[in-house]
Amino acid sequence: MNATTIGLLHPGRMGAAMGRELVGNGHRVLWQPDGRSAATAERAGKAGLEQAGDLASACDVIISLCPPANAEQVAEGVAATAFGGVFVEANAISPARARRIGGLADRVVDGCVIGSPPSAGNVARLYLSGPERDVATVAALFAGTAVEASVIEGGIGQASALKMAYGSYTKATGALAAVSHALAATYGVGDELLTEARKITGHQLAAPGNLPGVAARAWRWAPEMDEVAATLADAGLPSELAEGAAAVFRRWDEDRDDFELALPETLAHLRAAGLSDRSTDPAR
Repeated sequence: MNATTIGLLHPGRMGAAMGRELVGNGHRVLWQPDGRSAATAERAGKAGLEQAGDLASACDVIISLCPPANAEQVAEGVAATAFGGVFVEANAISPARARRIGGLADRVVDGCVIGSPPSAGNVARLYLSGPERDVATVAALFAGTAVEASVIEGGIGQASALKMAYGSYTKATGALAAVSHALAATYGVGDELLTEARKITGHQLAAPGNLPGVAARAWRWAPEMDEVAATLADAGLPSELAEGAAAVFRRWDEDRDDFELALPETLAHLRAAGLSDRSTDPAR
């Protein structure tokens, strides 16, 4: 297909990786550096993204990949410009919020990304829903890359619903495993718990080495679980687990993007917030 100019808001770990795939597919990918960190600039540069002052006038497509709490603010900022291309709302937000964003402009595509950042050894899945022509346009941008694009029928909100359904399990299980290991460590039965957990197949409980990565990403996952809770409530389903998972993740706010954190520290930080106003006796 012909080269397309794409704006990316903003190149975090996932966004930069997807931008790299688009650049490798012959497209031009721009990003707006105002207010962004040096780490963001470094990621964008390594991915081959170009800095631009005005995405709205230069781009045919703008993709929003940001923390869920900022999704509407980012969308409103784009809607306030003269941008007339396709806006891809690809954040982990509830279907209701996706539909609100869909009402801000004529050409909005609802998207969700599942999996780790795409690379030579990993395929990420991008699900898209919305106007048929615009969905097809976005899907074609990723043809032949490590981003596998699929279309979901039913309009804006469907891709977000999939993300909420998927995230309600994958994110919550991380919270459950962390709480289990933290409790076992408090009472000195961590080895015994791990022995039992390893008899279970396919569960995060058997892989505590993954938990520091959970803590490092928790600042993004807490808002996502808020969205899951809202989606469950809208469907008449219990939202307490999602709310509880969000509360667990917020205990790791200070560990944001610290991928070097050790497991004992990860579990200690999870306990510390709950013990700050209590006796240090773990059995109390």
